[in-house]
Amino acid sequence: MNGAYTFSGFAVGLLVGLTGVGGGSLMTPLLVFLFGFKPAVAVGTDLLFAAITKTGGVWVHHGKHGSVDWKIVGWLALGSIPFALITLYVLKYLMSVGKETTGAITFTLGVALLLTAFSLLVRSVLLRKAAKIEHIDDDHSTPTNTGRFKHLQIPATVLIGAVLGILVTLSSVGAGALGTVALLFLYPKMTTLKIVGTDLAHAIPLTAVAGIGHLSLGNVDLVLLGSLLVGSLPGIWIGSHLSAKIPERFLRPVLASILMLIGLKFVMQ
Repeated sequence: MNGAYTFSGFAVGLLVGLTGVGGGSLMTPLLVFLFGFKPAVAVGTDLLFAAITKTGGVWVHHGKHGSVDWKIVGWLALGSIPFALITLYVLKYLMSVGKETTGAITFTLGVALLLTAFSLLVRSVLLRKAAKIEHIDDDHSTPTNTGRFKHLQIPATVLIGAVLGILVTLSSVGAGALGTVALLFLYPKMTTLKIVGTDLAHAIPLTAVAGIGHLSLGNVDLVLLGSLLVGSLPGIWIGSHLSAKIPERFLRPVLASILMLIGLKFVMQ
């Protein structure tokens, strides 16, 4: 165990608890810039870290709140899992022929961070609009859009899953913030609680498949993973309890600005 890694895990867990922003957008840049890990190792380790830490969240959402729409999880996974596997295969092939993958991972990480920063800024606007819409009863129906675009809803969900599959596998970023914003657009009548629970439930198999794939490629540091978990779990718990006392409208713009700067740095490397 490394004390610095554990403290970093605690700090990221605290921020995740306070803001609800996925750990990947915070943890992966930290591992690259502060501790000097290769981007591939930072991404691979963070994917397994995310799969483990998100499992507890889904247990709460499904068991306590019943706020997971498993049909939508299935549609997202129909796109994300195959494309995650394809992305892993491409990475493995490039490594086998001696091609350097660091540049592609770094650039994708930068793009994913920029998209996450943007999603943080628009998420609050979407949530305010969603609050004014009459929601469908979570216990009895799956919300659907109305109008002429209704028939495109399922294909669009699968397509969003495919995009997330590629982004998350290459960068470990996007399963949380980007997935939530996409669901807010596609399913405006869903309650916020159900959107968060559904997105979280989809993130587990995606990050698990991508993380195990990176493990097979040698891109996971197990000592680092253990150290991060020891620190992050209490950090998330404390942050969740403090979140009600710290106004989100101050935290999110600051965090979005930081992610935007980091994303630009990665893209321009």
